[in-house]
Amino acid sequence: MTTRTPQSGDDSDASARDVSPADGDSAASHASSSEQSTSHASSSEQSTSHASTPDESGSTADGGRTTSRRSYLASLGAVGLLSGGASSLVGRASAASSSRIEHLKDQYSTVVDVADAGADTTGEESITPVLDAHAGDDTLFVFPPGRYRMNEEFRHTGFDHFGMVGDDATIVPGDYWEFEEPNRRLFRLGVYHNPGEDLLVKDFTIDQTAAHTGIRTIEAQVSTGLEVRNIDIVGKHDSGTWGPGLFDVMDPDGTGTVERFRAPAGAEWVSNTPNDGNLWRGPSGIMVSRWHEGTVELVDCQLGGFPDNGVYAGNANGTVVIRRGVFRNSHASNLRIGGRHSKIVGATVIVDDNHDHFHNQRAIRLDQGSWLQVLDSTVQLDKPNGNGITVLDGVESAKIHNSSVIQRTDRTNQAIVIEEEAGPTYVQKVHVDIDGSGNAIEICGGNQPGEVGVTNVRVTGSAPGSVFRNAIRCERDNCEFRGLEIDQPGSDYRRALEINADDCLVYGGTFETTHHPIVVNGDSAWIESIYADSYSDYEALRLNDSCSDAKVKDNTLVGGVLDAGSDGLSMYGNDI
Repeated sequence: MTTRTPQSGDDSDASARDVSPADGDSAASHASSSEQSTSHASSSEQSTSHASTPDESGSTADGGRTTSRRSYLASLGAVGLLSGGASSLVGRASAASSSRIEHLKDQYSTVVDVADAGADTTGEESITPVLDAHAGDDTLFVFPPGRYRMNEEFRHTGFDHFGMVGDDATIVPGDYWEFEEPNRRLFRLGVYHNPGEDLLVKDFTIDQTAAHTGIRTIEAQVSTGLEVRNIDIVGKHDSGTWGPGLFDVMDPDGTGTVERFRAPAGAEWVSNTPNDGNLWRGPSGIMVSRWHEGTVELVDCQLGGFPDNGVYAGNANGTVVIRRGVFRNSHASNLRIGGRHSKIVGATVIVDDNHDHFHNQRAIRLDQGSWLQVLDSTVQLDKPNGNGITVLDGVESAKIHNSSVIQRTDRTNQAIVIEEEAGPTYVQKVHVDIDGSGNAIEICGGNQPGEVGVTNVRVTGSAPGSVFRNAIRCERDNCEFRGLEIDQPGSDYRRALEINADDCLVYGGTFETTHHPIVVNGDSAWIESIYADSYSDYEALRLNDSCSDAKVKDNTLVGGVLDAGSDGLSMYGNDI
């Protein structure tokens, strides 16, 4: 059953019931997106055995045409990333070929050429009334070449098999004052309490280069069958309203894909917009809300600096997969995920510009849920003012694998932080290159946290020990450090590993630092088969008076061991 009704007081925005202002895109938060992956799994995803890790367990009808009730999932060619500049505004999105559109038409019983149906193609008159008049089930809207003005929301809910495709088509939003509050969106397709099913939106450019025309481009809530591809948003979001994308898949077994959704110019802080006082911080780039229960993949997307997260999926209950893409300079977090088995695969996050008000630009934040993963990804912090990767207390289990955090700056900043109550977390095959006086890995302790396994991690860079002395600081019991390679020649007593917890294992690896490479303050540490050397001729291992029952076996410890009052030390087979 299709419904096309105006916004009413009791049919408020899904976001208005979503989260508190501290949680996301607005003082009234919104629902988000779901997608179906078309990419091959990375080597990290395919791996089933990892050291120190458990096994991984997401109108004028154009002639009646009748076909399948399910949308055709077209495969598009090579992936490209849109630059931040606004060169050609007409048809900036990759236009579908005529043959491809003809093939799509065969998948719908009703095809509407919106220009033939009366939509103005010059960008002067709003096309929303035309869309309203012809929306229906099993219907495809085709937008031929042109510029299409919209100054009111097109709302279509409860549909079954609906699509919109552009052929060199550009949508031109009206400004902030033209849209009626709270309906400042272009396309609202499904709502959380009346979602659609089988949605296709592809091949559109959104021209928001005119002043105060930043707008939510697509808000889609579907039970399953979400497909959004090739949406290029040109111009900075400067109206202070909701960010460009919100995508949710409501059915726990439902799937969706959002591919090449690009908003590289980011958005203004809300105080610099006409919506000042009505939204906290400003918009997020892409949201996936707490209504999301299925699986959505964000593939090869690109976001510039948004005030309230780049991708904000921290409240999601389903699975969110961020696959590849470039995300840069957003405040709060560039990528923020939660849910069950959500992951970030092959993404690049860059912080190289600190806009006004953007004081905490974390790269990746894992918020809540089970078995969250960061795989094959790169974090580059040229101007860091927030952690590289943070695992929050609400995370039940997590893995960071085959990834890197690069901080080539003298600013003090933490690369990887595992917070106090975060569950079991595994850091594997990770490279941290750090020049500022921060921790490469900070493992916080708590009341009942899980183990942390750090395996085949390499730490390089010229970081001094002036603020944070240790490359790795461990405050949690039962942690394991295997096969580490830590080279920290920086000044001010820089160290490799400090263990302030009990029952920790250090096995294999190389530790070379300015000061004592390894310092132990906890009980029952086991250190075996390592090489440790101080560039400044300090002892390789220091055991303080709070340390007891340490076992030191078969190591090469250049400069020996400084026993500063430990109790119950056992040493054998060492080369000192």
